[in-house]
Amino acid sequence: MGSLGTWDDFPQALSASLPRFKELLQSDGQLKAFTTSNAIDAPTTFGIKSSGSDNTLLITVTNGKAEASTGKPSSTQFTLSALPQQWEEHFKSVPTMPHQSYWGMFGMNIKQKGIEVQGDQNAFAHWTHVWRRTLELIHDAYCGPMQEDPYQEPTEDHLVGRYVYISAPIWGKCKVFYETSGSGSQPIVFLHTAGSDSRQYHGVMNDSRMLEKCTMYAFDLPGHGRSFPSRNYYPGAHTNTEESYVGCIASFVKALGLHKPIICGASMAGQVCLAVAIRHQEVGAGGTIPLQGSEYLNMERQWYDRSPYVNQSLFNPEWIYGMMSPTAPLPNKQLVWHTYSAQAYGIFHGDLDFYFGGWDGRSRMASIDTKQCPVYMLTGEYDWSNTPSMSQATADKIPGAKHKSMPGLGHFPATENPARFVPHLIEAIDHIQTTRS
Repeated sequence: MGSLGTWDDFPQALSASLPRFKELLQSDGQLKAFTTSNAIDAPTTFGIKSSGSDNTLLITVTNGKAEASTGKPSSTQFTLSALPQQWEEHFKSVPTMPHQSYWGMFGMNIKQKGIEVQGDQNAFAHWTHVWRRTLELIHDAYCGPMQEDPYQEPTEDHLVGRYVYISAPIWGKCKVFYETSGSGSQPIVFLHTAGSDSRQYHGVMNDSRMLEKCTMYAFDLPGHGRSFPSRNYYPGAHTNTEESYVGCIASFVKALGLHKPIICGASMAGQVCLAVAIRHQEVGAGGTIPLQGSEYLNMERQWYDRSPYVNQSLFNPEWIYGMMSPTAPLPNKQLVWHTYSAQAYGIFHGDLDFYFGGWDGRSRMASIDTKQCPVYMLTGEYDWSNTPSMSQATADKIPGAKHKSMPGLGHFPATENPARFVPHLIEAIDHIQTTRS
């Protein structure tokens, strides 16, 4: 680790690490991939500094490279500013939530004082992939490479995919893609997060413990991943509601003839798991495992994820990248990034219509019958969008529900680290099987 100077002066605190950082700027393949484009026809400079100081680390980006210097924020298009104590937390060897990313410190539905993006806000959104990678390289230079959890290289795939027609309110008749694996007695349906697809569950659906215990299903919502879009709205006009979402799940369960499946999903899918628990008879569910879910979330919506001025295939994956555990294996984090970069225009924003404010279960949690539909909530500790305390507060309102915080995991636990996640999942499945009437 670099010398521990005062973080009142950002460049000075990093002075011993700057030579190594400059080497990484020149050699890092990811940064080169992000900056190599003939469309970059003029230099762009952004800054990183501590609040209360004008001494700024300047990063100048040109086609294929980035260079570091020091100067004043007045010479930048935008500057990332944070309190000294926030930078100190960010540059620990393994930061704690929400300091693992600048987005986490900046906040979404949870705001932290002292964080400020100065200057051109559109430029900040345009270059989010570059400043994120730059901060990672500074961290590597200062602390050494992140000590990631071991990555388990797959050797065999057990998934089989096909299409099925379903019908849902608002979306209408849709041709959706699903995959299945396993031969166990317990059916379980996995639901992907907002703006992504069910490739998130490949690690879990290839896990030997799960292959023996469950018969697993995962499908892409209409218009997501490999599923065909709804013909009931124009491209770019996607939205998600409780009625369409629950109706879609119920139609899928019915189409495949599943008997009392457990429904499990993260983020917006964690929230719909709570809606399914309320409406379990309609869906035919025999239990739910909400991941990263709560009774209600809201925020002041930003439109960078549906803007003609911002490349959403860069912005969307960057916005959610910092919700993961910093120690998650890089190939798994890259898969999350890829699936968020791969979705159609407006899909992510439309899903967030449900995640932020569209779902409101505050008056209905006590009505969940956990004898008929047990609820076991799981929340990764690194999620600053839906924190473990939010999930616990929701579980406390559901008679008979359980909740557990998962160390070393974030907003995408099934994808970040399947090996770490599966034991928690099996514990939840066992609880549902033993308590269900």
